[in-house]
Amino acid sequence: MSLRYLTAGETHGPQLTAIIEGLPSNLTIDFEELNFQLHRRQKGHGRGRRMQIEKDTANIVGGVRHGKTTGAPVALVVENNDWKHWTSVMNIEPIEGGDEEKRRVHRPRPGHADLNGGLKYDLKDLRNVLERSSARETAARVAVGAVARQLLAEFGIKVAGQVIRIGEIEAPANQLPVDELIRLTEESSVRVVDKETEQKMTDYIDQIKAEGDSIGGIVECIIEGVPIGLGSHVQWDRKLDGRIAQAVVSINAFKGCEIGIGFEAAKLRGSQVHDEIMYNAERGYHRATNRLGGFEGGMTNGEQIVVRGVMKPIPTLYKPLRSVDIDTKEPFTAQVERSDSCAVPAASVVMEHVVAWEVAKAFLEKFGGDSIEEIRANLNNYLDQLGRY
Repeated sequence: MSLRYLTAGETHGPQLTAIIEGLPSNLTIDFEELNFQLHRRQKGHGRGRRMQIEKDTANIVGGVRHGKTTGAPVALVVENNDWKHWTSVMNIEPIEGGDEEKRRVHRPRPGHADLNGGLKYDLKDLRNVLERSSARETAARVAVGAVARQLLAEFGIKVAGQVIRIGEIEAPANQLPVDELIRLTEESSVRVVDKETEQKMTDYIDQIKAEGDSIGGIVECIIEGVPIGLGSHVQWDRKLDGRIAQAVVSINAFKGCEIGIGFEAAKLRGSQVHDEIMYNAERGYHRATNRLGGFEGGMTNGEQIVVRGVMKPIPTLYKPLRSVDIDTKEPFTAQVERSDSCAVPAASVVMEHVVAWEVAKAFLEKFGGDSIEEIRANLNNYLDQLGRY
């Protein structure tokens, strides 16, 4: 069975819900670690007031008993604390009153899903679009990814992330061990290692906020300990780097993805791009460099997976851009919903979890079984095969 999930819920509704299908039995779930990952998503310099209201916690309401998965679908619920202020506006029952009571939205924001969704679904209240297209949905995706992350950790696979750029400020490159990268970025309000860069970024975000604007950036995810051969070259939709790219660009406000050195490869010669193949008895086959980010032919090659994603500035601005009122068709300034000036540090956490999910899915496709014990046996048999090659 393939690993898959669905999420449901609105940004101001009572809760976000996720159902994961395809997890093996006997996976130990660390509930504190699960909620720690949700807490990481809420941190970061530049977040708005919503993060002061919500204290995200994932409640598991199915598929886990006595701390272990049973093989049944796992159901997760993340409650929205802000729901108490929206019980009438977001009630599933019809309510009386005019646009003001219903908090109807009729002035779409440039760069958001408002107008496209209203046109597509023939909705005259654009709140029906923005409530679901909100990045609040990523809380459910982080909860799902946090479970996948625990599955990977069971087999020694580690996940890290960092911010590479916020607007004009770029962090210096580093080659830190994954454990050190995790520790240092967790201490930073913008998830960078370099303290001088951290100060520059926080000052820059404050400047952008004071100007009523927003700013985006670039984030990076690194996954270490992945065995050779996840994904496949035999069909386009089985290439794991392609699946990861799709997942990254599906994150709210993400507009691009690169693997390894990515777009930089366009200006280099082949001799400066491809990773030479090496062999020794201790490591077996490995690469002298990792410019291709752990992939060749859509398959993992045993090196670190390195993925970057670019996040555009959040479209809700406190100095709104021009738009058109869908009632009057007259020009207007776009409606303002509560928002962040910069969510790049939080987006780094989200990207860690969507990438972890895709890797976990490919891992189970390769070594799948109905229990952790069966998967471990399959993996060990494969590793023995590689050792004999």
